[in-house]
Amino acid sequence: MVTTPLLPSDYLDLISPLRAGADLRGRIEAVHPETGDAATVVIRPGRGWRGHRAGQYVRVGVDVDGVRLWRAYSLTSPADRRDGRVTITVKAIPDGKVSNHLVRRVKPGTMIRLDQATGDFVLPPVKPAKVLYLTAGSGITPVMGMLRDTGFDDAVMVHCAPRPHDVIFRRELHRLVADGKLRLTEVHTATDGVLDVARLGDLVPDWAERETWACGPTGLLDAAEEHWSRHGVAERLHTERFRPGVVVAGTGGEVTFSATGRTVCADGATPLLDVGEEAGVLMPSGCRMGICFGCVTPLKAGAVRDLRTGEITEAEPGVLIQTCVSAAAGPCDIER
Repeated sequence: MVTTPLLPSDYLDLISPLRAGADLRGRIEAVHPETGDAATVVIRPGRGWRGHRAGQYVRVGVDVDGVRLWRAYSLTSPADRRDGRVTITVKAIPDGKVSNHLVRRVKPGTMIRLDQATGDFVLPPVKPAKVLYLTAGSGITPVMGMLRDTGFDDAVMVHCAPRPHDVIFRRELHRLVADGKLRLTEVHTATDGVLDVARLGDLVPDWAERETWACGPTGLLDAAEEHWSRHGVAERLHTERFRPGVVVAGTGGEVTFSATGRTVCADGATPLLDVGEEAGVLMPSGCRMGICFGCVTPLKAGAVRDLRTGEITEAEPGVLIQTCVSAAAGPCDIER
């Protein structure tokens, strides 16, 4: 009666938001620029944080212009960091609401929501004798967590970025090289062109003997999977995709968000999650790659296409779709 309409926990959240038993939160304590469009965000997680393994990612809930948006980012800190803090390294993408907010606008002291760390892009319990990291762009972020967490006697990295100043963590990588802890090849695509995975042997002659962790754009990972399979060593390749591979674009159509009364035209290649957010519709989301099911939404009418498989799903009572991996396949009505 004393606290109505609030609950006692609401007042405790003001006093001790990171306490045990509260919804898991984190406090941003610093933002360190890495490149012109990337920054490392230092977070002190609440007491409910259960830790992570190198290579995993975490979903963060960030309030942007009064709307809470969830995104998933790789953890770049070692698993046993002594001060208990964790870091994510974010690359701002064009029109990315959360990424641009975290890289350019967020201030120390800001509270964010956290999920527990997840993901199976991790090192095995028994450390491999020789490893290869094949990365491009922000695909270096989960691998950096591995490099900081576990040392190897024989580690090689091939990293692709447009220009030298676009290489995230470049100074730290070169320090590892100078200390004899890493052999690094940088491919500067603006001048060298896109890496031809079929010629990887020119850069790493013993690549087929190495356990490999690859992360980057879809084209790089598709080429790597084909290359490793063709040479009969597919089991030695471990990949992490930030976005699902698109198989068939679909036809697009008029999308109605019935709960808000908004209607927009969408093409057949843009996920309905992105379509809704662009239209100002509050869309639940999570990993944005079809894994966590945080974006599941009822399909009231019409049809959608799964961007990973090309499969068509038609509306019927009770049917649910993942908006992050579904695009309009004609006119459709989403219950949002």
